[in-house]
Amino acid sequence: MSRSALITGITGQDGSYLAELLLEKGYEVHGVIRRSSTETFERIQHIHSDIHLHQADLLDQVSLQSAVEAAAPEEIYNLAAQSFVPTSWVQPSLTGEFTALGVTRMLDAIRIVDPSIRFYQASSSEMFGRVRETPQSETTEFYPRSPYAVAKLYGHWIAVNYRESYDLFAVSGILFNHESPRRGREFVTRKITESAARIKLGLDDQLKLGNVEAKRDWGYAKEYVDVMWRMLQSDTPSDYVIGTGKQNSVRECYELAFAHVGLDPTDFVTFDKSLERPAEVDTLLADPSKAERELGWRPQTSFAELVALMVEADLENQQKVHGIRIGDPGTR
Repeated sequence: MSRSALITGITGQDGSYLAELLLEKGYEVHGVIRRSSTETFERIQHIHSDIHLHQADLLDQVSLQSAVEAAAPEEIYNLAAQSFVPTSWVQPSLTGEFTALGVTRMLDAIRIVDPSIRFYQASSSEMFGRVRETPQSETTEFYPRSPYAVAKLYGHWIAVNYRESYDLFAVSGILFNHESPRRGREFVTRKITESAARIKLGLDDQLKLGNVEAKRDWGYAKEYVDVMWRMLQSDTPSDYVIGTGKQNSVRECYELAFAHVGLDPTDFVTFDKSLERPAEVDTLLADPSKAERELGWRPQTSFAELVALMVEADLENQQKVHGIRIGDPGTR
């Protein structure tokens, strides 16, 4: 009999890659989706017929409990959140409801329906914020610098609390930035790679960025969902920092992207202070040694390779959407 898993945020970048991975492993895969006037199944369209979707919302305890009862999963992966940092300053209370209290509601649903369910919480490197030490490990002190990061910190600690209070198998993956061609267009890496593709094709002529000196530890999302699964296969629940152990700046990201399409970024990139955060996180760098030692996980894709594959995917998509090819009149 196949194992069953329930994924919140299944229509997102991480959720779609995780669903693929679990299907490959023979799982019966269930996903939580929110009621919306426009359904956005783009990332899971190719596996839509292979998964089971349940309507529920992190803001609604009863709907979560009903979804858990209907899916009867052995594992739950909580990937849903209001996950865009700039939006968390515009909607701080809503971010807290989804990203913080939503975790509590899901943990309570597990506690009530079936306490044997194993639970994965998507924590974030943004919780380290104004970093106390570099690199950051599982023992590094947290210092969140945005409403999003504060909400994530609550979600992280409530998972620890339920683990210790109710003996739930609850773990958190403190994932550093992870990107892919499925990354939302509002995130800086995807904004850069799609802009580089569109500028190459003559569809745009400018890319506006905020703080380009911020440094992050960037990895490939498709590889990171594997470690989520590994965490729930352990004998003992534990939290892990997940990253590459290497960092690059936003400037390096756009330089690589434009170089890949043979363009000079100084001709197209401009800077807009309104795009900078009210409280910046200047540098994040993971120490993923615990995950390598205990879970046997290590990243395989370099930052340059990641940027290249994202640019290629955006070139292919833009050419398909607009019916143009590099070399056509108007392209660069």
